[in-house]
Amino acid sequence: MKTYQNYICGKWTNGEGVEVEQFHAITGEKIGEVSSAGIDFEAVLDYGRKVGGIPLRKMTFQERGRMLKALALFLLERKNQYYQISAYTGATKVDSWIDIEGGIGNLFANASLRKQFPDLPYYVDGSAVPLSKNGTFIGHHIMLPKQGVAVHINAFNFPIWGMLEKIAVNLMAGVPAVVKPSEYTSFLTEVVVRDIIASNILPEGSLQLVVGLGRGIIDHVQTEDTVTFTGSAKTGKTLKGLPHITERSVSFNLEADSLNACILGEKAIPGTPEFDLFIKEVTKEITIKAGQKCTAVRRIFVPEALIDHVQEALTKRLASTSIGDPSLEGIRMGALATRLQVERVRENAQLLAKNQDIVFGSIDDVQVQGADPKLGAFFSPILFRNNRPFEHTAVHDIECFGPVSTLMPYKSLEDAIALARMGKGSLVSSIVTPDDQEAMDYVIGAGSMHGRVLVLNERCAKESTGHGSPMPLLTHGGPGRAGGGEEMGGKRGVLHYLQRTAIQGHPSTLTKITQQFQVGADMPEANPHVFRKHFEELVIGETVFTHKHTVTDADIVNFANVSGDNFYAHMDATSLEGTIFERRVAHGYFVLSKAAGLFVDPKKGPVLLNYGLEDARFTKPVYPGATLGVRFTVKEKMDQEKRSEDDIAKGIVKFLVDVYDETGETVALATILTMVRKLDQTN
Repeated sequence: MKTYQNYICGKWTNGEGVEVEQFHAITGEKIGEVSSAGIDFEAVLDYGRKVGGIPLRKMTFQERGRMLKALALFLLERKNQYYQISAYTGATKVDSWIDIEGGIGNLFANASLRKQFPDLPYYVDGSAVPLSKNGTFIGHHIMLPKQGVAVHINAFNFPIWGMLEKIAVNLMAGVPAVVKPSEYTSFLTEVVVRDIIASNILPEGSLQLVVGLGRGIIDHVQTEDTVTFTGSAKTGKTLKGLPHITERSVSFNLEADSLNACILGEKAIPGTPEFDLFIKEVTKEITIKAGQKCTAVRRIFVPEALIDHVQEALTKRLASTSIGDPSLEGIRMGALATRLQVERVRENAQLLAKNQDIVFGSIDDVQVQGADPKLGAFFSPILFRNNRPFEHTAVHDIECFGPVSTLMPYKSLEDAIALARMGKGSLVSSIVTPDDQEAMDYVIGAGSMHGRVLVLNERCAKESTGHGSPMPLLTHGGPGRAGGGEEMGGKRGVLHYLQRTAIQGHPSTLTKITQQFQVGADMPEANPHVFRKHFEELVIGETVFTHKHTVTDADIVNFANVSGDNFYAHMDATSLEGTIFERRVAHGYFVLSKAAGLFVDPKKGPVLLNYGLEDARFTKPVYPGATLGVRFTVKEKMDQEKRSEDDIAKGIVKFLVDVYDETGETVALATILTMVRKLDQTN
């Protein structure tokens, strides 16, 4: 037995006294105690803002992404010890895998987002907006890291994933975090945070940990802070409604437990692969993590003609699920996290039992292998049946946060949609069907009340991540009862921690601020040619003004022969009546190809390769006789890390290709992406 500590203001410390005792979920043995009493939370938040926030905000998105990747690799090397301690929470190996490697996977996924952000500490959002006739006054948007701290209040069920999936996002945005896991399972979070702090990968102050009750932790949040809460809807709404939260307009992201539904499609009859998939998926969602997931299936809707078949198949599969000590071979379901949680689940199950029948399991009895059910936090899987879900509606209001679900019939897909929506907002819903039209109708009808919808069928089953698995690059959250918040969500998730600010001024000024060339900005002529310069030597805005080329009929014919593009507008002058073209027109791709011939410096130099084209568009027809020139401008630069010691030190440079004719009008625009060698090959 040990005292688990808080990590605050740069040191590990105990709280005053003992707030909570922690117990092994399988054996009931006391394993530790925690407290956060007496902590000066105002000082903790201020430490995060000043000590952690300043270095994080100075880092670019590329640096933050590499930091997250390094942290993920560091934790992955130490995962085995996390599995050992995770077993104390009652988790099976599979349960622990979701928590541990799922959490580390979030770090990897968010690290990869750096490729979608500029090589700056802030994000440049969208495109410039013209605000004046002559183009000397424009607008743009940038998004800056909030100069606050993220306070994460997490639930007991995922002590590692709950922390890592949240801090991955705020750290990528350049915002420090204070993590408050559930006091009942914070012993596991503390072990991981100890490793993180010891690694010195994160700047000091960017991560702090509170292992106790955390009373008062959000009393001192300010306008630029962000609070995230995962847990019961009732508690979350109470915190979100605190006067100082609303008065200071503090961002509050609520992700609450919800009454998620799984629907069996009308064509997924017994004997079809989809019927079997449905039974397997629902059983998994009832038993995995002992049902202690905010995304678990709580309501099961099936066509009324199939309800007996589904009940028989589900009860048979549930009966084969072995419950007990996860260290034993063959155990498929462990314990709930605490004895307190057992009592909460039992209480709500008794409420549900008042107007629906138990067809599998027992509220008061559970058969356990390798452990004493009286000492451990075990609870039997329970399957209810409710034949009148439109009349007996407690099932749409009461959640048992454990291995409990209710089977219900529906008469038509419209009924299934209506029933799913009666959950008043859910994190996730799923439909298992071989019929894409049925899937479409369900998604369109039910989707607005769910944060995520899984469509499962035989074609995607082998690679499907399942009903209960939120993915880091997709949103995790939901409307109504689910809290109305969003977590993760890839790039969108990172943007939650940034403040969008409109900027206005001359294009040259905004070029300097955004570090992206803005049309109308100064275009100093490059000397030497930009293809003769290394990555570090290139300056945003410098431009190559090319020689000219006059387009001929022969150009069009030759390009058609080479490309095979014999579209009538290029090759048949007699077919142009009723079109926008006055005469045969040059291929747009010829225009870009000829532009490359004009702007490229062919000698070997720092440019390694051209690997992409973005935002290409043709703005004016080009006829034979037109004389083309190119303005070739350094638009944006992005650093790139070396993949190995032998890799070439390089960066990515975007060039704006502006092709214009003899009138000075632009006929084509595009952005090319090039890989450019750096001066110092040792970096």
